[in-house]
Amino acid sequence: MSHTLVLLRHAKAEPEGELGDALRPLAAKGRKQATKMGATLGDVTGAVDVALVSSALRATETLKLVRGALTVRDQTVVEDLYHAGPRQVLAMLQEVDEAAGTVLVVGHEPTISGLAFLLHDTRDDLAQQVSLGVPTATACVLEVPGAWRDLDRSAAHLARLVRPSH
Repeated sequence: MSHTLVLLRHAKAEPEGELGDALRPLAAKGRKQATKMGATLGDVTGAVDVALVSSALRATETLKLVRGALTVRDQTVVEDLYHAGPRQVLAMLQEVDEAAGTVLVVGHEPTISGLAFLLHDTRDDLAQQVSLGVPTATACVLEVPGAWRDLDRSAAHLARLVRPSH
């Protein structure tokens, strides 16, 4: 069974203030980005079966606004996603139920781009782009040909980068 993995960097956030990094809210630009991204992702991927979202406020706010135009059947806030590196997120994905056809991860840089690069099976222009990092509210859409438990280095195909429509 093939699957779709969407790795989404949270939308633009306010600078870190007195409350600390984890409580940074989305900026006005970020709210617009996330709202547009919901419709854009809906057109690209259709509904999402499972969403794993970082516990950081900017990530949970991003998902909330994305869900305004994108059906997400099940979502889980994962505390460990906030500080996780690519290998830790990969381990989380390997535990996803096989019934989940499309999985969305809402997280942070450099983990989002690092994981997309790690999983991508080809060193092409897209690989080059993600190796440099992805901007806020950008999604890496990967085709996963096998089981979630078998997902590993070079075992998926980065089909496209998706940015919110203007």
